[in-house]
Amino acid sequence: MTQTSENVTWLTQSGYDQLKAELEHLTGPWRIEIAQKIEAAREEGDLKENAGYHAAKEEQGKQELRIRQLTQLLERAKVGEAPADSDVVAPGMIVTVAFDGDLDDTMVFLLGSREVVGDDLEIYSPQSPLGRAIDGKKVGDDAGYELPNGKQASVRIVEVKPYNG
Repeated sequence: MTQTSENVTWLTQSGYDQLKAELEHLTGPWRIEIAQKIEAAREEGDLKENAGYHAAKEEQGKQELRIRQLTQLLERAKVGEAPADSDVVAPGMIVTVAFDGDLDDTMVFLLGSREVVGDDLEIYSPQSPLGRAIDGKKVGDDAGYELPNGKQASVRIVEVKPYNG
């Protein structure tokens, strides 16, 4: 779980350990594996029409980007505790909001970062328009924010609970 501010990313110990393990894998065993794939593809001949070579080089580029992202994230990471159970919206909390106060039109999401959570939960950044609008609000509070198309939207905070992923 993460809480992100301008210069610091707060991670739980398990989140930090998970990202560090991923970085160690990518900078160790993965680099050896991709180098072997590239070399094997290179030995197949003409590189201009060698799909295996191009696929391996593309994979290498994507993972090297991930290595840079993880390195930067871990360099500015501070390890802390998961957020306390509270009725106040903050990074690291799972939030249920009702659009325009309509309890039949709700959305549940994590206010935080995708770095640790993965794709199994909808995530909104604390820096997003919705994230900024609801950060610090309590259950029952209303918040308004601007949509990308310039229109205004409003939500009511229905439930807040800590993410314990």
